[in-house]
Amino acid sequence: MLRTVNRIVLGLLGLLLVLGGGSVLAVGLGVKAPSWWIYDGKDDVLLSDADRLRWRDEGWWWPTVIAVLAVVVLLLLWWLVAQFRRHRLTEVLVDTGDGEGALLRGRALESVVVSGAEALDGVERAGVILTGRRSTPQARVGLTLAPHAVPGDALHLLSEQAVAQARDSAGLASLPAEVRLKAVKHRAERVS
Repeated sequence: MLRTVNRIVLGLLGLLLVLGGGSVLAVGLGVKAPSWWIYDGKDDVLLSDADRLRWRDEGWWWPTVIAVLAVVVLLLLWWLVAQFRRHRLTEVLVDTGDGEGALLRGRALESVVVSGAEALDGVERAGVILTGRRSTPQARVGLTLAPHAVPGDALHLLSEQAVAQARDSAGLASLPAEVRLKAVKHRAERVS
């Protein structure tokens, strides 16, 4: 979601800057601006003294300005904090049956999936990151496959063995996994 918000914010900001800069450039080069536009000539200013001071004496003006600026500041602070938020799950809540539960380090569960995946036939390297909530973790798995590996078989073995072993050892009801497959670079084999 954060990636989508970043793209939308940057797209809108870019569009606003391009439109504003383009309009200033066009009017500066002598293009006739529409009658409703903010300014209409090379020597015109963006905000005249009358425009700047028009609402100053109205009772609703300053509370509205302060409220809008406060909302903008809060949204920018939320966005800044979201940039530095950790996306990796640090601990997993394991149901022990006594109502309390235990905490399992996320890196330990990741290493179980990595070791199980790298033991599979055709897998050169594996990388795992746990995401989600600590009561319902999700795994993002990256597999680098050997030249002789069959992707469908590797994916099936990963879900049936490595992910299932990690899920069962942590006592989780489910451990959904998003898997990205990549082939190791190799030279073409010669056929004689």
